[in-house]
Amino acid sequence: MTKQQANWSPYDFNGGTCVAVAGADYCVIAADTRMSTGYNILTRDYSKICKLADKSLLASSGFQADVRALQKNLEARHQIYQHQHNKQMSCPAMAQLLSNTLYYKRFFPYYAFNVLGGLDNEGKGCVFTYDAVGSYEKVGYSSQGSGSKLIMPFLDNQLKSPSPLLLPAQDAVTPLSELEAIDLVKTAFASATERDIYTGDKLEIVVLNREGIRREYMELRKD
Repeated sequence: MTKQQANWSPYDFNGGTCVAVAGADYCVIAADTRMSTGYNILTRDYSKICKLADKSLLASSGFQADVRALQKNLEARHQIYQHQHNKQMSCPAMAQLLSNTLYYKRFFPYYAFNVLGGLDNEGKGCVFTYDAVGSYEKVGYSSQGSGSKLIMPFLDNQLKSPSPLLLPAQDAVTPLSELEAIDLVKTAFASATERDIYTGDKLEIVVLNREGIRREYMELRKD
């Protein structure tokens, strides 16, 4: 008789896909609303986008319990910052705070793959993409999650960011208008949903510009 061993993991993978695109005066952050485990759908209406400040939005996929713990940590740190400085944190400052928070937990990481989008101090769109332990990069567009392997090649083909090695440094924002960026994100998700079982149900799109924050929704495949 073979000896059976019980294996327990502190992590789960709940799937889902996040995308962010930065423009000259806007930022589009989008994510699907499906949350799964294995071949089971836990809920079809779970928002993966969190507002951290008036000009900073965080979209996260991975293990949603860790994602929620990370969001609560960042919200508390931002509250302390506001009391100390009497102003909200800028998006680049929030990007550094997120990196530090993830790196602090590097030996037992948050199983969360994040995209931070917003507007910088000049009102330009900015996107920061992360790994699980806090390494981050400022980019013009990014995708994280189960469908990112399908979406990133499509975005690379359509947008082609300048190389970070070019001198003088090129601006990372995309040349698209706000409406074109929204259409591009919708197309990317519609195609990813066809091939990725963890992405689907509904697409939540949050647009951040000088007027404020606006939300749009689009139905995706339910199967």
